[in-house]
Amino acid sequence: MKEDNIGQNPSEIIEEGKQTEEGIHEVNRYELRGMYRNWFLSYASYVILERAVPHIEDGLKPVQRRILYTMSKMDDRLIKVANIVGQTMSLHPHGDASIGDALVQLGQKELLIDCQGNWGNVLTGDGAAAARYIEARLTPFAKEILFSDKITEYKPSYDAAHEEPVSLPVKFPLLLAQGAEGIAVGLSSKILPHNVSELLEACISHLKGEEFQLFPDFATGGLMDVSRYNDGERGGQIKVRALIEKKDVRTLAITEVPFSRTTSSIIESIMRANDKGSIKIKKIDDKTAASANIEIQLPPGTSPDKTIDALYAFTDCEVSISPNCCVIRDDKPAFLSVSDVLRDNVQRTMDYLEQELRIELGELQEQHLKSSLEELFIQRRIYKDKEFEQAKDLKMAIVHIRARLSDVLEGLIRPVTDEDLKLLLELRMARILKFNEEKNQLFIQGLEKQMADIETTLTDMCTYTIKWYQKLLKEYGSRYPRRTKLQSFDEIQAAKVVLKNEKLYVDREGGFIGTSLKKDEYICDVADIDDVIVFLEDGRYMITKVSDKAFVGKNILHVARWVRGDKRTIYNVIYRDGKNGASFIKRFNVSSIIRDREYHLTQEKSDSKVLYFSANPNGEAETVKVVLRPLQKASRKKLVFERNFADILIKARTAKGNLLTRGNIFKVTLKEQGASTLGGRKVWFDRDVFRINYDNRGEYLGEFGGDDKVLVIRTNGDCYTTNFSESNHFERDVMVVEQYDPDKIWTLVYYDKEAGFTYIKRFAIEESSKHEYIQGEMENSILLLSGEVYPLIKVTFGGNDEHRLPIEIDAEEFIAEKSIRAKGKRISNFDVAKIEELPPTRFPELEEVEADEEDMEPEVDLEQDAEETLKLIEEASGQRMLDFKDEDNE
Repeated sequence: MKEDNIGQNPSEIIEEGKQTEEGIHEVNRYELRGMYRNWFLSYASYVILERAVPHIEDGLKPVQRRILYTMSKMDDRLIKVANIVGQTMSLHPHGDASIGDALVQLGQKELLIDCQGNWGNVLTGDGAAAARYIEARLTPFAKEILFSDKITEYKPSYDAAHEEPVSLPVKFPLLLAQGAEGIAVGLSSKILPHNVSELLEACISHLKGEEFQLFPDFATGGLMDVSRYNDGERGGQIKVRALIEKKDVRTLAITEVPFSRTTSSIIESIMRANDKGSIKIKKIDDKTAASANIEIQLPPGTSPDKTIDALYAFTDCEVSISPNCCVIRDDKPAFLSVSDVLRDNVQRTMDYLEQELRIELGELQEQHLKSSLEELFIQRRIYKDKEFEQAKDLKMAIVHIRARLSDVLEGLIRPVTDEDLKLLLELRMARILKFNEEKNQLFIQGLEKQMADIETTLTDMCTYTIKWYQKLLKEYGSRYPRRTKLQSFDEIQAAKVVLKNEKLYVDREGGFIGTSLKKDEYICDVADIDDVIVFLEDGRYMITKVSDKAFVGKNILHVARWVRGDKRTIYNVIYRDGKNGASFIKRFNVSSIIRDREYHLTQEKSDSKVLYFSANPNGEAETVKVVLRPLQKASRKKLVFERNFADILIKARTAKGNLLTRGNIFKVTLKEQGASTLGGRKVWFDRDVFRINYDNRGEYLGEFGGDDKVLVIRTNGDCYTTNFSESNHFERDVMVVEQYDPDKIWTLVYYDKEAGFTYIKRFAIEESSKHEYIQGEMENSILLLSGEVYPLIKVTFGGNDEHRLPIEIDAEEFIAEKSIRAKGKRISNFDVAKIEELPPTRFPELEEVEADEEDMEPEVDLEQDAEETLKLIEEASGQRMLDFKDEDNE
C-alpha cells in the first residue's frame, strides 16, 4: 500500500472504505490526476473561448453575437427586450439574466441598438428597468456593417435545433469601437472603446499607406493622458480625470466623470478623503441628470485650485487604467496592439466586400444566362417544334432544346447544364406571348455593364474599400463626436496638496517631535503623510515621517516640514570641524535623501558643532558678524569680522564648505537680513496641461518676484490676475497668459450686440482676482485684441457697404486710453465685415535711465557699528575696553 503512494499527491487520491461480511475493512483507491487535468483544461478553454475573451473576427462574445443575430431575424420595429431575450435563449445555453445584462450593456454603448425606455445611466450607475418595460431594435449602422447572409458561415446551436453564425461578417472595427472586458481562467482582456469617426479615418489612412494613431474615447467624457497608452498593448497605461470646473471661489463642479467610475462612486471617494482629512469640503450635492453635475461647496479660506489637485490625488476623480488587448484569433488567445486589430479588421472587411461582389457577379451572370436562353428559346420558336411538343419525357425535350441551340451554347457566359435548360420548360405561355426582344436586349446590356463594373472593381479592392469607409464616415461620422479630451497631466505630488490637518510640536531638550506633544513648542501645521527634516547641534540631520511622538536626538537645532525636490530652500551654516578644528561656512539644499537615515552637514569628526544655522525658503543670504575669543593679543579688527553668505556658492550638502577662520569663535550674530541669491523664479506656461511650471516646459512667461502676478484673458473676454503658483488651474479657453504689467495698454475691437455696431477701446487692466469682461457683456463678440503700443487696424466693410474701400486706423490716435469699463468709440456706421491687425509702423522710443550712484549706496551708521563691535569684544573677553578715541582727537 505504501509503495503505491510513491510519487502520488495525496490530494489526487480518494480512498473509499467498506465493511465486508467477515468484518474486514476494505479500501478502494481512485486516482484523480487525469480527471483534474482534463476537466480543468476543458473548463478553462470553454471560459476563454466562449465567455470572457472577444473574437477578433467580429469583436463579439458569443452571447452578444447571438443577441444581434436574433434581433436581425425579428421585425424592424421596437420590440420588448423580454421578447428578444426569450428568442435568444434558443441559441444561448444559459439563463435569461446573462442575456438581459449583455443586451443592456450593448444598448448603453449607443452604437448598435436603439433603446426605448429606462436603460439605466452609465453616469450614475443606475440599472435598467425590467425587460418587460423597455424596448429595442437594431440601428441603421448595425444593419449596414453586421449582417450579410450570403457570406455568413453557420453552425448548429448547442442543442442542434437551430443554426447560428460562427461569426458575423462585421465590416467595421467593432471591437475597438465598443471595447471589451473579461476575466477568464488565468487570462484577462481589457480593450478600451475608441471613437467611431477616428476608427473610420484610421482605416482609410491604413489603406492609403499613411500612418495613424488611435486613442480611447469614453461616453462619460473626462480628460485623458495617453502618453503611456502603448497602442493598447499590455504593459501600457492611461490616466483619466474628471472635468472639474471652478464656478466661483467657493464652488467646484464635476461635469464629466472618468471611465469606469460613476457619480456615486466619486462622491463616496470624496467623502472618504474628507473623513481622513486629506481634503476639506463643506457640502456636496449630486445634481446629475442627462449630464454629470456634482457640486462641491468649499469652506471659507480654502483654495479651489489646491482642492482640485487634492481631488485628483486622493479620490476617484483620477484613475489609472491598464489596457490589455487580448483576443481570440484562430481559436486561441493572442496579445495584439490596437493597430494590429484595426489592420486585421480592414483586411477582413476587404475580403468580405470582395466575397459580396463575387456573389453579386455570379448572380448577374446567372440572370444574363437565363435571359439569353429565354430569348433564344422564344426567338427560334422551339416551343412550337413538333419534336418538342411530342417529346415522350423531360429528357427528350431537353435533348431537343440542346440540339436546336447547339450553334450558340458555346458562346454563352458559362457552360449550359441540363438544369439551365429545364428552366425553359417552366416558361408560361403568357410570358412567351408578351416577350419583348428589344427590352430584353436592353436588360442584358445593363447586366453586362454591371458585370464589367464589378470585374473592374475586383481588380482594385483597396480603392473600393476606401470608398466603403468614406461612405460610412460621411453618413454616420457626425453622430459620434469625441467626448474625452486628450491632455497631458502633471504629476500631482500628494504631499503638496494634502490638507494640513495636524500640528507639529518639538521638545528640543528631550529630543522628541510629534503631533501629540501639545505642551511643547509649536512648529507648523502638517499633514499625516508629510515628512519632517530635523537638524541637531552636532551637525546630524535626518528626514522622518510625521508621527504622534518620535525620538530624533537631543539638542534639536531646527525642525520643519520637508518637501522632496525642493531646491529653493537653502540652509546657511557655520560649523566647527572637530573639537579644536577650524570653522567652515557653507550653503546647501536638501532635495532628496533616504527617510530615517542619519546624515552629517559636518565632516563627521567627533565634537563637531554647528555655530550658526538658518533655513531660507527662497535662498536668502544674510550678513553675520563673527566674534573670536581673545586668547592671544590681537587687534580689534581681527577679533570681530563680518561675512556675507551671498559670497558663498550653493554647493552639494556633502561639500566641506569654505574656510571661515582657524580661530576660536565665541559668537556668531546676525547683522543684516539679505535678499534672495536665487533671483526671481522663472515661470513657464504649458498649454498642453494648462498649468504653470518651473521646469522649462511650454511658453516662457518671465522671471517673477514675490508680488508679481499672472494676467489671464479667456476667449470669452473674461480677465483676471492671479499668483504664479504651480497649483493654479487655468481654463481651457485661455487666450492670453502672461506676466502682468499694470502699465500695458490693450486695444480691443468688439461687436456690441445690443447697439449693432463695432467699437474700439484702449485700456489698462487693473490687478484684481475678480473676474471682469473686457468687452463689457459676455454676449458681445471679440473681434481683435492687441497688446501693441501703436496698433494699426484694417477695417473691411461688407453687406450693403461692401463696395466701400477698406480703411486703416491708428488705434493710439483714434481713441485715448480709458477705463476697462468704458464702451469705447464706434469705428463706423457702416457694416463691418472683417477686422485685421497690420504690422505697426510706429514703435516706442527706448528711454535711457541713468542710475544715481548716491542712491545705490546703502546708508551705514559707522558710529553705531563701532559701538556694537566694542560691546561684542568686551563680552568675548570678559573685560571692559577703554576707548581713547576722544583723547586722540584732541
